[in-house]
Amino acid sequence: MTFSYAKRHTLAKKKELGLSTFFLALFIATAFFIPYIISGHGYFIFYGDFNVQQIPFYQLCHDAVRSGNFGWNWNTDLGSPFIPAYSFYTLGSPFFWLTIPFPNHFLPYLMGPLLILKFACAALTSYFFIRRFTRTPFAAQIGALLYAFSGFSIYNIFFNHFHEAIIVFPLLLLSLELLITENRRGIFALTVALCAVTNYFFFFGMAVFTVIYWFIRTISKAYKFRFSRFLILIIEAILGVGLSVFILLPSVMMITSNTRVNDILIGWGGIMYGKEQIYLNIIECFFFPPDIPARPIFFPGANVKWSSLGGWLPLFSMTAVFSFCSAKKGHWIKRVIATCAVMALVPVLNSAFYAFNDSYYARWFYMPILIMALATAITLEDTDINWKKGFNTTAIITAIIAVVIGLFPQKTDDGIVIGLYTDAGQNNFYTFRFLIAVGFAAISLLICRLLIMLRDMDKKMLFRRLSTGFLSIIIVAYGCVYLYQGSSHSFDRESVMIDSLIEGEVNLEDEGNYRIDTYDCVDNTAMYLGYPSINAFHSVVSTSIMDYYDFIGVKRDVASRPTREYFSIRSLLSVKYLFNRESGDSFIGDDGYTVMPNYKYLDTQSGYYIYENKAYIPYGFSYDYYITKAQCEAYYSDESRADVMLKAIVLSDEDALKYGSLMESYSDYSENYEDPEDEDEFFVPEETPESELLPDLITSGDELGPDYTESDFIETEPVIPDEYVLSLSMSEDELYKDALHLADSSATSFEVTKKGFTAVVERQQENLVFFSVPYDKGWTATVNGEEAEIVKANIGYMAVKVPAGVSEISFSYTTPYLYLGIFISAVSLVVLIIYIIISVICKRVRPAHECYPEGDALIEKWSEEEYEISLKEESEKEISLLDKMPEKVEVFNQNDINKYDSGFKIDTSAFENGENSVDNNDN
Repeated sequence: MTFSYAKRHTLAKKKELGLSTFFLALFIATAFFIPYIISGHGYFIFYGDFNVQQIPFYQLCHDAVRSGNFGWNWNTDLGSPFIPAYSFYTLGSPFFWLTIPFPNHFLPYLMGPLLILKFACAALTSYFFIRRFTRTPFAAQIGALLYAFSGFSIYNIFFNHFHEAIIVFPLLLLSLELLITENRRGIFALTVALCAVTNYFFFFGMAVFTVIYWFIRTISKAYKFRFSRFLILIIEAILGVGLSVFILLPSVMMITSNTRVNDILIGWGGIMYGKEQIYLNIIECFFFPPDIPARPIFFPGANVKWSSLGGWLPLFSMTAVFSFCSAKKGHWIKRVIATCAVMALVPVLNSAFYAFNDSYYARWFYMPILIMALATAITLEDTDINWKKGFNTTAIITAIIAVVIGLFPQKTDDGIVIGLYTDAGQNNFYTFRFLIAVGFAAISLLICRLLIMLRDMDKKMLFRRLSTGFLSIIIVAYGCVYLYQGSSHSFDRESVMIDSLIEGEVNLEDEGNYRIDTYDCVDNTAMYLGYPSINAFHSVVSTSIMDYYDFIGVKRDVASRPTREYFSIRSLLSVKYLFNRESGDSFIGDDGYTVMPNYKYLDTQSGYYIYENKAYIPYGFSYDYYITKAQCEAYYSDESRADVMLKAIVLSDEDALKYGSLMESYSDYSENYEDPEDEDEFFVPEETPESELLPDLITSGDELGPDYTESDFIETEPVIPDEYVLSLSMSEDELYKDALHLADSSATSFEVTKKGFTAVVERQQENLVFFSVPYDKGWTATVNGEEAEIVKANIGYMAVKVPAGVSEISFSYTTPYLYLGIFISAVSLVVLIIYIIISVICKRVRPAHECYPEGDALIEKWSEEEYEISLKEESEKEISLLDKMPEKVEVFNQNDINKYDSGFKIDTSAFENGENSVDNNDN
């Protein structure tokens, strides 16, 4: 007999609350989301990453899936593989696939409802896990609400795609329980696959936690360890991973070369956090509602602004957790919580959930939070646990943190101020936020104390109703406050987020293939508007992009934002237009000229000033010179290397030997270079304004920009020679001429296809044709129908050799390891089906006897509790009847005593036989 069967048939039947928990969570989430959806005209607009990533990513992926473009995505940074780039954000999410039937423009309207649904699903899945360990559905419901609306979950509204992990994790632990305690086979493998597909980043952390969970459950002797069952566990884990390889393998193979992944935490940084405030911040997050990302209150010096540091259990805080741990000596739940606490405070152990990456994250806290919610649920129904000690401990810690952070003085530039929180004594907004956080924590503890009193008074129904009601109110209240605080840091919702981005349209009336640049715009503006761009806020992009930016000295971690000093890369990367947000910093400098040279004002649309780059180089051009990577590194600074790429193509030493004969050596040219006698014709004095270099930029007052007229400028005609002569000068004028020269050799035709792109070029002699498309192993190329070798050029891009004359070039992209992953997943599925069939047959032939000591103890304990409860209820009923009897007797004596003062008349007809007797009596 399994634990589930025994629990179902031994204990008194109770109405399960799984469905009601789902709808209650749905109602709670709706209550605090709906005001912001209404105020946003149907859109849920938050701030930061949610606005600039979640909404455009959903729209981009939705469009790609519906159009069947699963290969190369041109609108992700400079271009990236679609599946590896978005398996982290959207493609593994079941909620994303729910949007596919809807039209693309409707996606922004769905973001709010999808988040509401995610909260409800998290409550449902956690209810199933917690319910396994509770006697009553009520306790499981409270635990599920605590988990679904914990500080971690509310914090990560900012990171919409984190909620999928919160939803599936309880199912992983539940399936593990069913396997190790009841021998339910196949479920664990399927759940492992679900978790891995949903989000590979979080899956790694889940795997680490599951190992810890299983190990502690084993050493705590909660169930009887069997080596055969352990082997089954390993087999199902492998099969589960195998099922997910179709999406896992391409993603993992790309991110392993990501610089953010390769930085391993070692040295003292692995033993202690470099910033001491992190330790207190970790503790504080379990006693107070979460800070909003990027705007911390309690510990501004911790520098963990985007680390998802949240752990508060609404209403109950740590009271029940401390009470449980105090009462249950050696319990596996206590050991799991203690282990997680130690790991959170030791950097190298904390990073174990993220492959030992050196960046600090607390994005695994939802896992111990589930166990804390379970401890709270058990404490709610276990009358043997005394809440007072846990409550007192929680209240003392909360008070100490609030008093110290709120009242301890600190020295600032403005003198001595009271308070250690952000901008204490200077910014009333942060003071207000601090008081709000302290207020929520204090009010929750007061209500919790009231509930404890009701519990001690054995007011069960009142305790349950008030617990559910107050918990719901606290969640809605702090959810509303959190959304308000975050929304206050957003760009203007009406003019920027809605008018210029979500509903914005910019029609350039240019059907060519090019990229755009943005100046002081919202991140991923180009993605919103549907244009390829050199600007992108995206963590998972082609590694070639990162290689290129690293080579030229541009920091590329989570975003591509090349500064205006790197104006030459705009030409190299085929940037034709620049968008400048009307309400942002002006692209026109204080001197009246554009902040980057070679741009002219074109138009104003949807809140953007649009400028055209006159130094634009279309895709598919050729160089006259080459330089090796080693030479470029040796002779030029990081910033200058970007300029060199407008003069010579950068090749590896190996490729220089192979293709160097097609061009001249830039290094040799440099050694033999002599300045021309008439150099003044080609160089402009430093004091000459940039805009005077190119008279075609200043042809009418309308083209100057929104705030300037033609009279503000002096037009001059630079002297440009009839024949291009390479100069070693890196002046803006010379780089402009270099760009024009390269543009002359660009492809006569360039078309983007579903598989990649095609181009037509014409060359006087053999040469390499360069495309500023990121190099990737998935690319294959043909020239005039024949397979061609792809050369990795300019550090991160591609080139192919073409013969003299007209050549047709075709590039096709196939996601590396995708088909291998599909094959492995298919084989794993077949093996899993066979495994399940064999398991079912074996179970019928020889049923296994399950030994689950913890389960037996729980059933016995719960049975005793229910028996005691039933006795108590019966006793209460008897007492109730006895209480009523004197009243009845008293009424009888008063009303009827005179009526029967001569005795009682007894009817004996019922004892007589025969119909006559009955009739006589009736008469």
